[in-house]
Amino acid sequence: MTNIQFISKVVATAAINIQKTVQLLQEDCTIPFISRYRKDTTGNLDEVQIEQIAKLQKEYEVIVKRKEAILKSIQEQNALSPELEKKIQQSFGLQELEDFYLPFKKKKKTKADLARENGLEPLAKIIMAQNNNDVDFISTQYLNEKVINEIAALQGARDIIAEWINENIYVRKQLRRLYERKAIITTKVVKTKKDDEAAQKFNQYFDWSEPLSKAPSHRLLAMLRAENEGFIKFKVEVDIDEAYDITDTLILKGQNKTTPHIQLAIEDSYKRLLNPAISNEALQEAKAKADANSIQVFANNLGQLLLAPPLGEKRILAIDPGFRSGCKIVCLDEKGDLLYNETIYPHAPQKEEAMAMKKIRSMVNSYKIDAISIGNGTASRETEFLIKKIAFDKPVQVFIVSEAGASVYSASKIARDEFPNYDVTVRGSISIGRRLSDPLAELVKIDPKAIGVGQYQHDVDQNKLKEELDNTVIRCVNSVGININTASKHLLSYVSGIGEKLAENIVQYRSENGPFTDRKQLKKVPRLGEKAYQQGVAFIRISNAKNPLDNSAVHPEAYGIVEKMAKDLKLTVHDLIANKEKTGLIKPENYITPEIGLLGLKDVIKELEKPGLDPRKSAKVFEFDPNVKTIKDIKTGMVLPGIVNNITNFGCFVDIGVKESGLVHISQLKAGFVSDVNEVVKLHQHVQVKVTEVDEDRKRIQLSMVI
Repeated sequence: MTNIQFISKVVATAAINIQKTVQLLQEDCTIPFISRYRKDTTGNLDEVQIEQIAKLQKEYEVIVKRKEAILKSIQEQNALSPELEKKIQQSFGLQELEDFYLPFKKKKKTKADLARENGLEPLAKIIMAQNNNDVDFISTQYLNEKVINEIAALQGARDIIAEWINENIYVRKQLRRLYERKAIITTKVVKTKKDDEAAQKFNQYFDWSEPLSKAPSHRLLAMLRAENEGFIKFKVEVDIDEAYDITDTLILKGQNKTTPHIQLAIEDSYKRLLNPAISNEALQEAKAKADANSIQVFANNLGQLLLAPPLGEKRILAIDPGFRSGCKIVCLDEKGDLLYNETIYPHAPQKEEAMAMKKIRSMVNSYKIDAISIGNGTASRETEFLIKKIAFDKPVQVFIVSEAGASVYSASKIARDEFPNYDVTVRGSISIGRRLSDPLAELVKIDPKAIGVGQYQHDVDQNKLKEELDNTVIRCVNSVGININTASKHLLSYVSGIGEKLAENIVQYRSENGPFTDRKQLKKVPRLGEKAYQQGVAFIRISNAKNPLDNSAVHPEAYGIVEKMAKDLKLTVHDLIANKEKTGLIKPENYITPEIGLLGLKDVIKELEKPGLDPRKSAKVFEFDPNVKTIKDIKTGMVLPGIVNNITNFGCFVDIGVKESGLVHISQLKAGFVSDVNEVVKLHQHVQVKVTEVDEDRKRIQLSMVI
């Protein structure tokens, strides 16, 4: 099977599209570049399909490499028959390859190895032949100083047979199918931990049972965490009699004098070898699926968070609220640079409210503030109420902003490098302000796991999580486009083809030579070669550039075509841009070249109509219920405004203006069955919810969505 055939089994597109895509990937083209600027080559495959092709290509390469290693190892043991070699060559499943390799794999000395050393393999072969031989009598011929009686001889022979059964590829396949269909998860509480306070959040799993195939990802990960923390015992099992019946059918040839010995070997093989291995395989496979599901939930949330509506280039006063330690305030200019910082103490115990209001009003006037950004942590609502008491000289928008991850950023090397002369409190406030101005630019500096918009992200495969989250950030950054003259090196590092080192070089070049005035200058950045230029140039923007196309998503390779379009319409490129009446006259089929086809040209025309359009919407002010400040203010039956601040497979969490977010279970999202929470709500969506239950002691709020 070729790599193209392997990928075609999963990706529903023409083989030629897969072949061309793989070729582009092997030429070090990035996924954002391929999906945006090579549509005619790939047959208009989107980023998700191209990512899938890239992953399957890697999977294929891993299989081929493992296959080569297995063949080499068996060959070195002089055990590679033509039949076995053919089976291995035709196999493209890692699990099946490992089954073929199992009899030849180097392992610790087993019971079967010891029996072979004692000369009992011929006896095992006689029994396994199932020819109705009197094996009790025959076993006497295999006695020696290490095999002292018939019982020991027969036991050793059965140990060898048990290993053969364990290595039987057909037995393993059928038992795997049984586990796939009928495996049951069973959990029991560890009695000594039952009353631990930390164990109570897992109390529903103290005595739990359900089919493994039906356990949702969040529940499986919760059970595994409970086991890892020592609160429960966890088992994956199938009906033992059904497992024996399957194995009997594949191994036994009928009933005769050897049958009891074969059956004993089957039972031993299942209990000692097959069941531990295959139950572990089934659990690991289920865990891998749960990981993938959880990672996808996190990636979806992260993508929505990164593409949250920005306020844009406004002067912002940002507040990290607090009680005893005060409210840390910073004033930022349009570019997010720090103008001023101070701490005020309007709340208990100091209660310097009048002074605080006077200072805030003065700062708003002095620094020409357009908007106020308040972190949603401790004292957030109290600070919001304080701000709304102030009579400003001009309208000032007030936003409540998630401060998740702000403390992580403030203590990071990135923050220390940006603000070496300020402490963590000032840096945290700056982050709260900047994430209102441009969430994407600010949040890329924070480890995604610290942002808090996933489910069980610390329990999943961390390498796969990092890979998926990096891909998500890259996808978001490149969908928006980056202003090369204002972007930080952290934001630039996610631009297609750039990476961390080139991002540093770009910032250094900008520092030494001033702002970029055209895209061609990128080629002057040290170590930024033709490939990096090709991959990244169209994702950077230069406002007020000499060539207006430099502030658009049109790739420089299409500049000549745009100039021809303008010339044919007797216009300049400047006059053509954003002129929908004129762009509507362009017939893309007249401009097809060997490099750029119809799909690419349609994108060019679309971009000319609205050059550099930010796909994100504008930030909107949200008002919480002014009568709700803490969980004590919430009563069953209340209908409250809220903001969706996390989405999981089992529902969404909604910020209703108190410290604790409320849960809208998937069953409470709308009437009827809901299979995917994302089909009903999105992160940051403004919603109306009804309180169905409040548990002050456990700090839990249950909600239902109001349509």
